[in-house]
Amino acid sequence: MASSVPAFDAVTCRGVGKVWAPGTPRAHEALRDIDLAVAPGEFVVLLGPSGCGKSTLLYLIAGLQDATMGELWSFGGQVAGPSPDRSLIFQETSLFPWLSVGQNVAFGLSIRGDMPDARRAAAREALARVGLAEAIDKRPDELSGGMRQRVAVARALAMRPKVLLMDEPFAALDVQTRSKMQDFLLDVWRASAASVLFVTHHIDEAVALADRVVVFTSRPGRIKAVVPIDMPRPRDPFSPAAEALRRQLTGLLQDEVDRAFAEQEALPA
Repeated sequence: MASSVPAFDAVTCRGVGKVWAPGTPRAHEALRDIDLAVAPGEFVVLLGPSGCGKSTLLYLIAGLQDATMGELWSFGGQVAGPSPDRSLIFQETSLFPWLSVGQNVAFGLSIRGDMPDARRAAAREALARVGLAEAIDKRPDELSGGMRQRVAVARALAMRPKVLLMDEPFAALDVQTRSKMQDFLLDVWRASAASVLFVTHHIDEAVALADRVVVFTSRPGRIKAVVPIDMPRPRDPFSPAAEALRRQLTGLLQDEVDRAFAEQEALPA
């Protein structure tokens, strides 16, 4: 089986499905028949209605959960658990308030057993890549929301991952900060050469960021369409091409959002 999986793909999903709480009255199917390949250095956005399994797929790729069906691979190796090559960034920054910014960034390195001097040097380098080198000795509560999210990105970068998995990392930010963070992320992505899988509910964000947009159906999540975006960056959000993409993605999502809402309304109180 291993020989049939392209060793150069950053992520390969074949027939992946996930059922939560199988064999119980609470069982529900989150994902079904996911086939997806992500190239090294590619920026892929997962777009779909709430509850369609986008975040679940990130957890499976990260190795934090096991797939119920199918197989996942990364650079030719089967995903069988967490790996420093695949870093997951959550919507909440999850920084430890009692640690300094530098200690937060170096946390994974300390778990790995790196020496203190090496950890601090790596933390400073990662913080410099996100424009926060001078904040290394500050506490998280001394930073703005956008700066804390940049620290979370630096913490992931400190492990030098080949794949960045991002679960709506900018959802809690205001519109202006969100736009700045998107530009910042694209700069970091280019410099790191990592592959990115980015979950969002926002069509504008998908158009701004993605090489390809993977549109999910309502639950159980399946891939409804894959939309390539062949536009130079930085992208003009008011261009005819961007407007055409927004219309296309809105059309693909509308029925799925309606189905998701209908399903939620049908749930017993």
